[in-house]
Amino acid sequence: MKLIIEVIVQTLLAFFSILYITRLLGRQQVSQLTFHEYINGITFGSIAATLATDVDQKTWQHFIGLVLFGILTFLMSYATMKSRTISKVLEGEPVVIIQNGKILEKNLKRVRYHMDELNQLLRVEGCFSPDDVEYGLLEANGKLSIIKRGDKRTVTTGDLGLVPSPDTIPTELIIGGQIIYENLKKMKIDGKILINNLKMYGVSKIDEVMYATLDHSGNWYVDKFEDNLAEKLDMSEDNKGI
Repeated sequence: MKLIIEVIVQTLLAFFSILYITRLLGRQQVSQLTFHEYINGITFGSIAATLATDVDQKTWQHFIGLVLFGILTFLMSYATMKSRTISKVLEGEPVVIIQNGKILEKNLKRVRYHMDELNQLLRVEGCFSPDDVEYGLLEANGKLSIIKRGDKRTVTTGDLGLVPSPDTIPTELIIGGQIIYENLKKMKIDGKILINNLKMYGVSKIDEVMYATLDHSGNWYVDKFEDNLAEKLDMSEDNKGI
């Protein structure tokens, strides 16, 4: 019983200690997960876990280690704000890996990325080819920042001198073949109006619809369980040639 109480006390101490220390360190630990923050997070968790469960050693020994590590982390974060050199050493710096649509192989090798990883980062940014990119910078946190080539950029309403109407979040009306009646009432739509609009998308029964939304501008989105695509895109290598 004494051992259980000791574990409970140590766990509470570890939980609130690491909660308080991370609050003091600020949101950078969450918002910018650089290599430095990644290692810190793992180490914090390891020390806290040891503090919570190790009953063979004195609690204050682990607690001092946790507090000391928090102080060192704070000092390093402060130093990176004051010194550009220290910041570059601890957190790294952006690396240009694409320029004028060309992949800079030496820089790509320098950051130890291969083409599959680069292509994934490009797709996240809405690009399916390095040729669309004027400049591509790999940030210290592993994210890719890009500037698209002039002929590949999307024309904005600002470019045309137009004042756009504010966007609104579409209201979900059907999910998985089930009607969201509260949202129907919210959009002031009855069952008859819903069915009539679904018929325009080739829907005869509600259970044919996987997902349907309506925004405040009157735009519908309807996706059926059966997509009836002429050719389904498959990017996996295993299925090619089958």
